[in-house]
Amino acid sequence: MKGKRIAIIGAGSVGLYYGGKLAADGHDVRFLLRSGYEEARREGLRIYSPENGDVALPDAQVFRTTEEIGPSDLVIVAVKSTANESLPHLLPPLLGEESMVLTLQNGLGNEEFLAGHFGPGRVLGGLCFICLTRRTPASVDHVGRGLVTIGEHGRKPLPRTKLVVEAFQNAGVGTQLVEDLAGERWRKLVWNVAFNGLAVAAGGVTTIQILTDPTLQAECRALMAEVIATANALGHPIEPGYADYQIERTVPMGAYKPSTLVDWLAGQELEIEPIWGEPLRRAQSAGVAVPHLQSLYTTIKAKSRSLT
Repeated sequence: MKGKRIAIIGAGSVGLYYGGKLAADGHDVRFLLRSGYEEARREGLRIYSPENGDVALPDAQVFRTTEEIGPSDLVIVAVKSTANESLPHLLPPLLGEESMVLTLQNGLGNEEFLAGHFGPGRVLGGLCFICLTRRTPASVDHVGRGLVTIGEHGRKPLPRTKLVVEAFQNAGVGTQLVEDLAGERWRKLVWNVAFNGLAVAAGGVTTIQILTDPTLQAECRALMAEVIATANALGHPIEPGYADYQIERTVPMGAYKPSTLVDWLAGQELEIEPIWGEPLRRAQSAGVAVPHLQSLYTTIKAKSRSLT
C-alpha cells in the first residue's frame, strides 16, 4: 500500500487514530476535517498513547472537501453511521475505477449501504476493538487496546484485503484478516449491544458500574445471550463462554464510557439503528425471542428523543 493514496472520511477518534498510525508509517494519508481543520493546520494531528507511544503529525494533510483530496486508492469511512446519508455526496470525488472503500463503523448494515451506492465489489469492512477518547478536535487519547479485524463484504478475502491488513500491521496496529466479516460483526455486537446500550439506558453509567451492579450485570448477560442466540440462528456460530470472555476483558477498562454514552452526554445523535434496531429486526425475522433487546431498543429511542 505504500505509494497509494488513503482518504480518511470522518476524522473523529477512530479516523484520527488509525489514519494517524498509517500516516506515521509513511503512507499518503489525507484527512477530511471540519471542526478540527484550523487546529490541525496550526498544530498538526496528535495521538496520545501511554501504551504505544505518542504520535505527532505536524504536517498532516488535512482538507475541507473530498474534491480537494481527489481520487484515492483506499477510502476509510470512519463517520458515525448517523451521517451515512452524506456519503453518496462525499465519496464520488474519491473513487477511481479500482478504489476500495473500508468502513470502520459500528453495527449492522453499513457495508450494505455502501454496496448499494457504490457497488459491492469496492466494499471491505473493519471492526475496531479499541478504547479512544477525543482530547481536542485534532487530537485523540488512546486509552487501550487497538485491534482491528478486516474482511471483504459478502466474500472471502482477496489479495487486496491482505495488502490492507499488512499496511495496518506495518503501522503498528494489531490487525487480523477475517474470513466471515458478517460473523465478526455479530461477535462485536455482543459487547456493543449490552455495554453501549446499558450505559445510556441506566442514565449514564460506566462499564465498571454495569459490572458491579448485580441487576445491571444480569441484564448485560441477558442481552449478550440474546445476541449470541441470534447470531447462531443466522449461521454465525459463537462459542459457549463468549459472554464470559467479554465480561472478563471489560473489567480492566475500569470506569470506561462507551462511545454511545459519550455521544449521549454530549447531546449528539445516537447510532440506534445499526447497533440495536437492525439486530432486533434480524432476530425477529429469524424467529429468535429477544425481549431484553426489544426493551433496550425502546428505552434508547426514548432517551434519544429526550435530547431533541
